[in-house]
Amino acid sequence: MNKGEHSVNHSKIDVGRYGEDHAAEHIEQAGLTILERNYRCPLGEMDIIAREGLQLVFIEVRTRSSGRCGWGEESITPQKRARLNRIASHYIKFRGYTTWPSMRFDLIAIRPGDTLGKHPDIYWIRGM
Repeated sequence: MNKGEHSVNHSKIDVGRYGEDHAAEHIEQAGLTILERNYRCPLGEMDIIAREGLQLVFIEVRTRSSGRCGWGEESITPQKRARLNRIASHYIKFRGYTTWPSMRFDLIAIRPGDTLGKHPDIYWIRGM
């Protein structure tokens, strides 16, 4: 890997972490309890798993600094939705739930603006 490739990958990781941190702060301020961040299983990764009352909320976070290739809320394909469903099923099965809980899938799209230091625009789509 050359130096340029490492810089691009590192920058993408930083932007993703920035978005997930702001999303987590935003949902906690809204009263949800975060149960997991970056839940990984053989089927993939779920950015945030939270609880709102008795309902489990599986949250995908998409951070895009420009709309050149489409905004984050436009990037969820039917294949991605199906994978998120499988990850949620895995979580429920392997976390010892004895009955199927109430659950929903949300998307939080983050638009950082000009600099990563300023507060981003946050679009929260509940029940995507």
